[in-house]
Amino acid sequence: MDAAVYRDEQLDAFRQDVLQGLARSQKSLPSRWLYDPQGCELFEQITRLPEYYPTRTETAILQDHAGEIAAFCGPYANLLEYGAGAGIKTEIVVGSLERPRSYIPIDIAGEFLDLTAARFRQQFGSLRVDPVVADFTADFALPARILDDGRRVAFFPGSTLGNLNAKDAGLFLQRMRRQVGPQGAAIIGIDLKKDLDILLPAYDDRAGVTADFNRNILVRINRELGGQFNASQFRHIACWNEAESAVEMHLESPIDQVIAVAGKGFAFRRGETIHTESSRKYEIQGFSQFARRHGWHTLRLWTDPQRHFAVFGLI
Repeated sequence: MDAAVYRDEQLDAFRQDVLQGLARSQKSLPSRWLYDPQGCELFEQITRLPEYYPTRTETAILQDHAGEIAAFCGPYANLLEYGAGAGIKTEIVVGSLERPRSYIPIDIAGEFLDLTAARFRQQFGSLRVDPVVADFTADFALPARILDDGRRVAFFPGSTLGNLNAKDAGLFLQRMRRQVGPQGAAIIGIDLKKDLDILLPAYDDRAGVTADFNRNILVRINRELGGQFNASQFRHIACWNEAESAVEMHLESPIDQVIAVAGKGFAFRRGETIHTESSRKYEIQGFSQFARRHGWHTLRLWTDPQRHFAVFGLI
């Protein structure tokens, strides 16, 4: 698809999601729109914060079990990464693989994706890199040349699956199953349920980087949709939803106000929130059962000693 056409389609989708989301009784915005170039950069900063355990824990698991993960993938693999971002953890996997054929990073942020692809081409000179600009939560086409060219292995680190509700997570797993084919495999990082004194600070750090990341979606609305948010005045909130087994992020209005977006007005009461993200936490058995219902079987499992995080090898 032409890049300009794709940008126009994304802007239309963004506008529709924002207008629909702000009109709901519980105002909400899909978390995928948090990841514009500035949002991607802020999230990379989050992954380096002391409170944000998922990145360092998953990274340690990948490093400690790199040989086993490479054996699970097999030689000549085509590695598809959904929501690639900077692809930092992917370097561990690609570096351990036996004669990998290609790396296909998939991300909605095209400019950020170009930087990731360029870095992989430089670091792994013999590796074919075929970036795909796409929203991985919707149907998209893979590069034609990989479809009959070795085993396909999906890589979905970072517990990103937890950002999807049960229906969308199931549809995503089914789409991934179709895209890697019956002989393919998947490596998926899942954040596990644990004490709230560990969970909540990971989404509300003392330095305020997560708050900036959350508020950035309002800055994006102002820039791309003519919004009139005073983004800096909205309060970032992280809370636990027991019924959903999820940490939720919200943005709270400081006053009663009416805010215009794309020519439409939206009333906010003081203390009313916009729900911007849910990060669901799983138990090992529960996720294995969920994956099985959507076309996958758990063959391997790698965890840290405290079982804060798990990396599943699915076939």
